[in-house]
Amino acid sequence: MSQYTLTYSAGVEGWPSFYSYIPEYMVGMNQYLYSFNGGNLYRHNTNESRNNFYGTPYSSTMTSVFNDSPLENKIFKTLNLESDDPWDATMISDIQTTGYIDEEWFVKKEASWFAFVRNSGENPAATSEYALRSLNGIGSCVTVSTELTVSTINFALTTNIGSIISVGDTVYSFVTPAEPVPPAPAVKSTPTIRGIVTAIDVDLKNSINRLVIATAAHTPPASTDYIMFVKDQVAESHGVLGHYCQFTITLNKTTRSELFAVESEVMKSFP
Repeated sequence: MSQYTLTYSAGVEGWPSFYSYIPEYMVGMNQYLYSFNGGNLYRHNTNESRNNFYGTPYSSTMTSVFNDSPLENKIFKTLNLESDDPWDATMISDIQTTGYIDEEWFVKKEASWFAFVRNSGENPAATSEYALRSLNGIGSCVTVSTELTVSTINFALTTNIGSIISVGDTVYSFVTPAEPVPPAPAVKSTPTIRGIVTAIDVDLKNSINRLVIATAAHTPPASTDYIMFVKDQVAESHGVLGHYCQFTITLNKTTRSELFAVESEVMKSFP
């Protein structure tokens, strides 16, 4: 369990800050704060170095929450920092726990730091990711031909592959179950990773409507499988889905930096 030094502010009449250092003894005297550690005496707030206590550097961290309209499911797309510097950020909700932004992804716009939220994901995608916006369905394929480590998935000309899929996306499929005969229950099929998209060929006038995937490490799909794909979670900016969003921002600096406000571009989710 982590230990902190909790500080009281007379201005806000509360306990607003936690500090990483653990003094053996501390006292306020002559408008200065003094503390002892390892038998040594330290006077605080007397130089320009920040986040350095007893010779050990630390990070500044702040955690808060976006919670407007808590009964509505929303997508938190961006993070906007009114700050002197960009910060690393992680974002979680009641549905997702994978949102993050690296410090170098922020771009300065009109004196604020702006970035889109990325998501970390598993490969193959975890079952919990199937319901998220990074996964999209195409439809049942007609035939599949495989030569060495390359498979060509052919669709009916009436199947719209769409413009969302791109080279590098991961293809999954599951067996389309036969209609159960009552009272037998419906048979469920678990999506299986099939390969990585290397080409998208759509030329309906010449009866071409297909995907080409690399299947070196995977088993190709079977004819009539239902085909779907997962976008790269880091490259795409789907945001964080949830009723609220808890964010934690971290800054690794030993110089002064001011943070005035944290904002997010939020849109209502329509399933």
